[in-house]
Amino acid sequence: MRTAAMPATILWPVVLVAAVSGCGSAAESVAPAAVAPSAPAATASLPTATAVDPDPRIGAVFLAGEDTHVCTGSVLHSTTGDLVLTAAHCLADGVETDFVPAFAGAPDAAKTWRVTAVYLDPRWVATQDPLADYAIVRVARDGSGPPIEPAVGSALSLGSAPPAGSTVAVTGYPFGVGGGPLGCRGSTGVADRFPSLACAGLVDGTSGAPWIVGSTVTGITGGLDGGGCDADVSYTPPFDDATARLLARAEAGGPGDAAPSSFEIDC
Repeated sequence: MRTAAMPATILWPVVLVAAVSGCGSAAESVAPAAVAPSAPAATASLPTATAVDPDPRIGAVFLAGEDTHVCTGSVLHSTTGDLVLTAAHCLADGVETDFVPAFAGAPDAAKTWRVTAVYLDPRWVATQDPLADYAIVRVARDGSGPPIEPAVGSALSLGSAPPAGSTVAVTGYPFGVGGGPLGCRGSTGVADRFPSLACAGLVDGTSGAPWIVGSTVTGITGGLDGGGCDADVSYTPPFDDATARLLARAEAGGPGDAAPSSFEIDC
């Protein structure tokens, strides 16, 4: 988490907006007991996030009925065509959530997709393990029509964690009302078990932002300290076989998981 001065317990949904927006990557996870972050990949000529055009594969995450977007998500390629990837800490049990792909400044009901099921790694459900701070959600919208993947025309394929020195592009939506996405391209490092990215300006609301290589998503802003306590360095939980199994479970359908209703933040 990037702005909290001291640990606190977040109670959902009473202060969801404050909690999700209270860090550059909206951090609400529990840090592992022995985390010793290493230096990020880039220390000189630090890349800086700048405004970019909306991408139909990437969108803003809203609390249903609200104008404020609090996180970022991306359309995930799947056999069902109706899945979106985001950070687990962006979701809370009992709080309805919407996703708007290619959001560009003003809400549009015709482009809004409601989260109908949430799939979480068991480690997140049990202990909010930051290594499992990712979620795959099923989305739908009112009326007939194709699911989100064919509706937007493309999606990101799930990949594995980027090795140190990989070049990734990150696009996310700063917390707030209106506005458009920010993007940054940089080289990854590693902090303990978490891939890291040194890039200035990936601020509140970019939790869940995809880390993209080509058309593959290799991470999302989240994980260590919910994505980072410093707005100049972001983290991702390492994508691995557990992430692939979660996608397979989401594709198979069936009931989803109840996201935790409270957890600790520590930055």
